Amino acid sequence: MAKDLSQLSLEELWRLFPIFLVAPKAQWETNYQEMAIRLEQILGDLPLVRISHIGSTAIPGIWAKDIVDVLVELAPQADLRLASDRLVQSGFLKMSESEGRVSLNAGYTPEGFADKVYHIHLRYQGDHDELYFRDYLREHTQVAKDYEGLKLSLWSQYEHNRDAYTDAKTDFIQTWTRQARQDYGARYD
Repeated sequence: MAKDLSQLSLEELWRLFPIFLVAPKAQWETNYQEMAIRLEQILGDLPLVRISHIGSTAIPGIWAKDIVDVLVELAPQADLRLASDRLVQSGFLKMSESEGRVSLNAGYTPEGFADKVYHIHLRYQGDHDELYFRDYLREHTQVAKDYEGLKLSLWSQYEHNRDAYTDAKTDFIQTWTRQARQDYGARYD
């Protein structure tokens, strides 16, 4: 019998849920739409600002982890803990929590990934740099291809170390997010 995910060490989790990249899938947008509806149903009476498809699956034409990232922005007066608790009660797994941020997952099982996997980023309004990065890559296909190349080059090196994989992409992401903020101004504020 498989252990409960909460009983696994970080190394065991990384082995069970390795970094893997796949060619672009049209299904990612549909999966996002389905999840956005579900999140609206769970959180709809709270002061939601926006639900957005973020991450590489939101950028057409590039390889990505087969995981749909969703950003949920709450109004400043919203109760982040209440929103998080509702999601956990609805079957999401809370992965991390820090000041003004909660990360949750769906589609992680003791046997590995389910058919549909999601990372939910629950935050307050204005904490949305991912929207700038997403749109910049959508509008600058060569930068998107450069990002894809970076990710493909890191994949085998960090297949079982998510933190190192993420850290290795940070400079690239920050560089282009700064450029997007400069180009787009207060597009989302």
